[in-house]
Amino acid sequence: MDSSTIRTRVWEITEPLVTGLGLEVIDVQYRPEAGRMVLRLLLDRPDGRVTLDELADVSRRLGDVLEAHDAVQGRYVLECSSPGVERPLRRPDHFRRVVGEAIRLTTREPHDGRRRFRGALEAVTDLGVRVSDVDVGPVEVAFDEITEAHTEFDARRALRAGARS
Repeated sequence: MDSSTIRTRVWEITEPLVTGLGLEVIDVQYRPEAGRMVLRLLLDRPDGRVTLDELADVSRRLGDVLEAHDAVQGRYVLECSSPGVERPLRRPDHFRRVVGEAIRLTTREPHDGRRRFRGALEAVTDLGVRVSDVDVGPVEVAFDEITEAHTEFDARRALRAGARS
């Protein structure tokens, strides 16, 4: 099986368990790292406050589930992690939660000669997103054209917000 098929299968198998624990799957990654295959699930709570204890509990449970389904052939390391401050955006709901925030995205095909865009996420529809790119202004991109998207951490904004707390 190729890595894309494995990621899809793992997402399908793990999502019911993860959702039942009040968490959500943000991303599934399967790739070689440091000479070994790593299966990494990025998990979070809808409010963005997943704990290390929750991640450890899910990891123990998922190991058994994945083995029972024979979802991944061969040896691999299973990691459950939070998505971090520059969280991946994979599904429409992920984008909807960050409207108004800075994001980066890459497209399959060039749009006006570019494949990479960076700026505020202005809107999300059923078909795609509109980003106010810092260099070219508003750009509309269909979900099926997006190959990668992440929130973009703004340290200055975070520091200002922390100072107000």
